[in-house]
Amino acid sequence: MVGPGRPQFVLFGSSIVQISYQIGGWGAILADLYARKADIVLRGYSGWNSRLALQVLDQVFPKDAAIQPSLVIVYFGGNDSMKPHPSGLGAHVPLPEYVENMKKIAVHLKCLSEKTRLIFLSSPPVNEAKIREYFGNAFDDQARTNELCGIYSEALVELCGLLDVKVINLWTAIQQRDDWETACLQDGIHLSSEGSKIVVKEILKVLKEAVWEPSLYWMSMPAEFSEDSPHYTVGRDG
Repeated sequence: MVGPGRPQFVLFGSSIVQISYQIGGWGAILADLYARKADIVLRGYSGWNSRLALQVLDQVFPKDAAIQPSLVIVYFGGNDSMKPHPSGLGAHVPLPEYVENMKKIAVHLKCLSEKTRLIFLSSPPVNEAKIREYFGNAFDDQARTNELCGIYSEALVELCGLLDVKVINLWTAIQQRDDWETACLQDGIHLSSEGSKIVVKEILKVLKEAVWEPSLYWMSMPAEFSEDSPHYTVGRDG
């Protein structure tokens, strides 16, 4: 790795994470905010569910790694909450298994180091009409509904309360905006730049309020090397 060593913030999840580096995406916003303060590491896997995440957990987050992340932000649930496909295939994971998978992920990550902090993100809401507009009948046999996203979100929030893990209920947070259905989602599922702003706002709120030492809130963290450069352009009278 390149040096000096900065704190690592890992974003781990499905497509909501994978595409978060798009222009205006929440991962890109965090990377900009934490420039010279922390490295934002992307581990996003489009189409994945908590079952697949659990299978690669030891590879993505080996317990014997020399350097462990300071923060892991985890998002799985939207794909899990899709209705079962008649074939038995597809991304659906039954709610009890989803909860157990997320518990195992949390326990593994908490064991990485005493300084590794966690934030779990719940499923954002979906706009079912917009999904049909963008994808036609592609999801008819494994529909993604706002009601199911809400059920899986509430289950994750309850689990995180039991595990003492920070959690952000995106299903609730995004729907606080009156025009969320059109403004906050690109295609009925994935976050727009406006939706991403809400995600960042909620993450920063958690980081600012958390009683963590050291603080991981961007304004509280030191910048790498001096902010002042001796090589700034010198004015005519300088």
